[in-house]
Amino acid sequence: MQVETQPRAVGLCPDRLERVDSWMRGYVDSGRLAGLSVAVMRGGKTAFFRAHGHADLARQKPFAADTITRIYSMTKPLTSLAVLMLYEEGRFQLDDPVARFLTEFAEMRVMVGGNRAKLETVPALRPITIRDLLTHTSGLTYGFMEATLVDALYRAEAIDFQTSKLSLGELVGKLAQQPLLAQPGAEWNYSVATDVLGHLVAVVSGLDFAEFMRRRILRPLAMHDTDFSVPEDKQPRFAANYAFDREGALRLYDDSVDSKFLRTPPLASGGGGLVSTAGDYLRFCRLILNRGALDGVRLLGRKTVDLMLMNHLPGDLAAMGQPRFAESSYAGIGFGLGFSVMLDPAAAQIIGTPGEIAWGGVASTSFWIDPAEDMAVVLLAQLVPSSALPLRRELRVLTYAALVD
Repeated sequence: MQVETQPRAVGLCPDRLERVDSWMRGYVDSGRLAGLSVAVMRGGKTAFFRAHGHADLARQKPFAADTITRIYSMTKPLTSLAVLMLYEEGRFQLDDPVARFLTEFAEMRVMVGGNRAKLETVPALRPITIRDLLTHTSGLTYGFMEATLVDALYRAEAIDFQTSKLSLGELVGKLAQQPLLAQPGAEWNYSVATDVLGHLVAVVSGLDFAEFMRRRILRPLAMHDTDFSVPEDKQPRFAANYAFDREGALRLYDDSVDSKFLRTPPLASGGGGLVSTAGDYLRFCRLILNRGALDGVRLLGRKTVDLMLMNHLPGDLAAMGQPRFAESSYAGIGFGLGFSVMLDPAAAQIIGTPGEIAWGGVASTSFWIDPAEDMAVVLLAQLVPSSALPLRRELRVLTYAALVD
């Protein structure tokens, strides 16, 4: 990916953008990150792109413009895009029960108490809708939360879309046999809901989910390095993934030469299965900023994009129960159809713009799109978990501080 314009031409101060470069070098030089890249786009042009450090420390492989990384939950917005493309085709309404297509969700029950030996459940008061899945208000959860009895049940039953050897349909069927954490629509709980949406896309379209993504989204958008695995000829560009050891030093978490991402997975995870590059993901950001079209290809109508970017919660995340985890803060942040929506920067205690959308992945990747400023930022690193370093908040301040027009 190349810088396409001078920063001043799109209202960005080059001297202030250099603070981003210094910030990046600081993390690499201190040993807190192996490597990272940052791209800043405004007015449809890439005005800043830098990569520093190493994609693979053991092999001294530089982190480069075309380095391929695990983007994990940054897959979710692309899966949500697939759902809304089918919505525009008249295949369903957003308030349709998902059980209309996935009958295994027809008779859901909700946990209200009990213990590991015996959960107490009651019938769901209403069906889970497609919009519930898009907004994480379905009552589903993640096993890694380790906070509730339902989370524990997910772990015991191996409800894990990253590691399962089952097919997508088989694992979704197994998931539907577990109780819900909350009544549909009652709480915001980050969850495997987007993986269920991937299966919904497959059932409604008649295509394998991964093939739908390739045929209908990734190829039309020329996201040539984005897929559910890394082909052999691209392995040299694939980054290793790291974590901190007990002493705070980087240790290898997932190698670049024997990662499961180098093999076609048994199932394509709509919630976290993609690998991508900064340039590829910036093309998705451009699609959103262009309200559904890019380089002569239209995937969504502009009104549907507008609907995606609206907050679909009655308030912010903090008002929707007690979120156990999110790739964002809770106060001042709502949720649209596939990503967070900034409602109130003061409440969120971070610089930003109402209406800005964002999300991130567990390996310290993130993006945000600000329609009001016609701006997007993509950050790629490979460090788990994403909460290990305050990368997103710091980069947000540095990039917004460069706006001078």
